[in-house]
Amino acid sequence: MSKSKIKRSVVFPIIMLVYLAVMAWIGRDRLERGEYLYYFGIIGIGLIIIVLLYFSLRKKEQLQQRREQEQYGTYDDDSV
Repeated sequence: MSKSKIKRSVVFPIIMLVYLAVMAWIGRDRLERGEYLYYFGIIGIGLIIIVLLYFSLRKKEQLQQRREQEQYGTYDDDSV
């Protein structure tokens, strides 16, 4: 029986999204001053980085899982 575990590829991007939201709230004075390109540019770059982080962590988890299956094998591999 395996434990239900939240994957790292989900937790870190969520934490980063919360951080980005807080930083966007703190930097809203730039938006009020009319610096739209700077404000939305920083948010856009942050979102791109978070998406790339998600996909890279997910790929790493898949490779790790594949290596564990190859190392230990599965019951399907045993032929009787």
